[in-house]
Amino acid sequence: MMKRSWGIPFLLLLALLSAVAAGAYVARPGTAAVNAPASAAKAAPPPDELRYPQGAPQLGMLRAETLPLVALPAGDALNARVVYDEDVTARLSVSVTGRVVAIKVAPGATVRKGQTLAQIDSADVGAALADLQKAQADEERKRLVAERARDLAPGEAIAAKDLESARADYQQAQAETMRAERRLHQLNPDHATLRDQRMNLVSPINGVVVERNITPALEVGAGMVAPLFVVTDPKRLWLQIDVPDTMLAAVAVGAPVEVESDAFPGEKFHAVISQLGQSVDPNTRRVTVRAQVDNPAGKLLPEMYVRAALLKPQARAVKVPNSALVNRGLYTYVFVQTEPGRFLRRKVQMLTHGADASYLGTGVGGGDNIVTSGALLLDADMSTRAGGAP
Repeated sequence: MMKRSWGIPFLLLLALLSAVAAGAYVARPGTAAVNAPASAAKAAPPPDELRYPQGAPQLGMLRAETLPLVALPAGDALNARVVYDEDVTARLSVSVTGRVVAIKVAPGATVRKGQTLAQIDSADVGAALADLQKAQADEERKRLVAERARDLAPGEAIAAKDLESARADYQQAQAETMRAERRLHQLNPDHATLRDQRMNLVSPINGVVVERNITPALEVGAGMVAPLFVVTDPKRLWLQIDVPDTMLAAVAVGAPVEVESDAFPGEKFHAVISQLGQSVDPNTRRVTVRAQVDNPAGKLLPEMYVRAALLKPQARAVKVPNSALVNRGLYTYVFVQTEPGRFLRRKVQMLTHGADASYLGTGVGGGDNIVTSGALLLDADMSTRAGGAP
């Protein structure tokens, strides 16, 4: 009897301990029970999330930026060349033979419209000025003759044919004066002050002297190849873009262009397409497209080679530096900081991939705080916590 009465409680106790160890014990109402595997699963973060406490050393190696939506490029960056804007450029030469007697400006000088750039002594100008003065004197004399004939005609003091002859001579003198004036204007189109045989070469526009091919005592003439001065507005430039003929459908007048130069890393310049080429180069299969670029700081210079990206105004994407991208097989990811110390890994759609930056579609949106430096560190930490799983 004693042996049987103690055997049943002992067996019940063993069964109870086995149930607790296996996690199958359910506490009665009002009692506390600890289910160790369930608590651990509840505390584990999602597989695409990382959390760091405040002051963690990893946070000092990360940098996140809020990136907006921008216009999407129509393709890869294209080669382009900066040139003068010919609408605000004057190439000054002379149409007379002469000799330079004075130079008034230096290369790089800012000039205003009508300012004298150089003085040239020219026998052609002297002859044209003398012809005009002679024509004016002859016109005045014949004007007086015509007036006297007109006054004498009513009293028949002179014959009608003499009146007609005087009027014809006066009209011929007027025509000769007009011819001499036009000849002098051709030699001096800006109406600069003339003294003896000296002509002032003046600037027709406001701008900067970017070229000066003139020296003291230089003999000049109409046959010179290079202009004596080139004056332009450096704040307005043209961009000559070599566009493949396969991209012509994506090019339109008024479309925006983003310009980058190796001389100014990370800085963007903005241009607008103003004219499309009308022929394809048979050797390169490219079309020259012209764009107007604003250059308020004067950083871009003519004959610079730059990179130009044609943008689609209606298509928007997030532009990220390539340091923000993490590649896992066929997929691309970025890390987004949702709050201090909390990072989410997101799979994104790659729209275009450039040498320094890429454009992303689905997966991120404008205003996301994307990790641009240290993404590989987060990826390695996430892989380590997951036991090496992607």
